[in-house]
Amino acid sequence: MSAKLEPRASAPHARLRAMRTLHDAGVPVGVMAAPVIPWINDHELEAILQAAAEAGARSAGYVLLRLPHEVAPLFRDWLQTHHPQRAAHVMSTIQQLRGGKDYDGTFGTRLRGQGVYADLLARRFALAHRRAGFETRAIPALDCSAFRRPAPPAKPMPDSPQGVLF
Repeated sequence: MSAKLEPRASAPHARLRAMRTLHDAGVPVGVMAAPVIPWINDHELEAILQAAAEAGARSAGYVLLRLPHEVAPLFRDWLQTHHPQRAAHVMSTIQQLRGGKDYDGTFGTRLRGQGVYADLLARRFALAHRRAGFETRAIPALDCSAFRRPAPPAKPMPDSPQGVLF
């Protein structure tokens, strides 16, 4: 599924491995399950949270699919190509979540939607969040006290395409 949705992005197992590496290095990590697409990937929500928690995530969130402006026709094309048998049902659910439209940018509802499906998804997320062992919904404060400015290289590299960072 991830290859169809994000063909150029890292695979989920690689993202989880990166989370584990960062966590093991003391960097606080979290997970954002997004976009949650009704009837396409919503069934993966619980597994995503559990896998992220096992990889060291301390916080989690989700965002329901948003289809602003030019994105809606692109998504409809993608949906028709990859899931033609579900396309009408998916779009119907999205419109139910968005007051009868493909997109509603109203602050406070644009990330989660409204209605029965939105409420069900929120309850599922809360339960999965609790079961995975996340302590709070809030993103933990970042502690920068351990940050140390890197020492300059022993020998400057004036021809480096990277340039001088510090």
